[in-house]
Amino acid sequence: MISQFSTDESLTPSTDVILSRMAENADGIALIWKDQSYSYKDLFEKISAWENQLDLLRIQKGTVCAFQGDYSPEICALIFALIKTGTILVPFTQEIVTEINSFIEISEAQFLFKFADNETWTVEKFEPKSANSLITNFRERNHAGLIVFTSGSTGTPKGILHDCEYLMGKFIKQRQGWRTVLFLLMDHFGGFNTLLSTFAYLGTGICVLKRTPEEVAKVIESSKANLLPTTPTFLNLIITNKVDRVYDMTSIELITYGTELMSETTLQKVNEIFPKAVIKQTYGLSEQGVLHSKSENNDSTWVKIGGPGFEVKVLDGILWLRSNSNMVGYLNAPNPFDSEGWMCTGDEVEEKGEFIRFKGRKSEVINVGGKKYIR
Repeated sequence: MISQFSTDESLTPSTDVILSRMAENADGIALIWKDQSYSYKDLFEKISAWENQLDLLRIQKGTVCAFQGDYSPEICALIFALIKTGTILVPFTQEIVTEINSFIEISEAQFLFKFADNETWTVEKFEPKSANSLITNFRERNHAGLIVFTSGSTGTPKGILHDCEYLMGKFIKQRQGWRTVLFLLMDHFGGFNTLLSTFAYLGTGICVLKRTPEEVAKVIESSKANLLPTTPTFLNLIITNKVDRVYDMTSIELITYGTELMSETTLQKVNEIFPKAVIKQTYGLSEQGVLHSKSENNDSTWVKIGGPGFEVKVLDGILWLRSNSNMVGYLNAPNPFDSEGWMCTGDEVEEKGEFIRFKGRKSEVINVGGKKYIR
């Protein structure tokens, strides 16, 4: 099967490398929000302002900070200010309004920043009722952390703690920067990973106010976006609503999709609407990160996954995975890894040389990402 497992040997912390790279790209466009462009210089000015604000609030290394909203210049700046400060980040969106109190309790959040659509914000302070040993021990690393939640479609949502230094390590090697539609929600791993990769590779994050086919197509046309990370369900909506007949989306050069099975019929129609785009299937786990992937071709649902930092194997038709960027652990559930660090994904696959094709799930289905994500 596929077997690649390596560690970045850089002596400089990954976070410092990425932030320095971003700062040197002062004139590059970091964000487009409400048809207004913000440079990397603009972003770092906002990051500095947020660092001052965090200092005033006595938010420091190891503090658990939640924030609720959607991609915007202020929220993106807050994210990097929190990472630079060494806090533990807990992103929320409006999608989890009914669960937010439970998530705050599980994550032991000490602060919650709430953002309105116009970027005004309020902050609440909390006193955690208990001390989770996983969080307590993690603070000794002196790294920024990230907590995301599974959807809990088959039970209580699991809180997943990641080490941001390991997450950033995947982006040390400079790759092509894209004008990326920030479609996947930031409170799940796929969306947060997209955000980090967009800035780490000095691309441009393009914010959408509504995740409807019409709004996304309109933003693609106005911003000349060239990367759309999305889901088969949303691609079906683009097809059904025929927005390609109204808006010019010919700037798209790459479409990445994951989170659910793709039908060959949908894939064929996507190729017809985006004839110049590379269509690439992606795969990731909230517990272990997003793997590098390569589709067999634009018309195929066969995909090769792996890349530096990942090992993949198939046992009895079920996919197993081991990663350098394994989560630190679940906050409220048992460790899912075996003694050698392997995790059973529950995904049924068939093999063809180095390529695999997903058939479905043997175990629980967990929604993340736009509305869903693979486990």
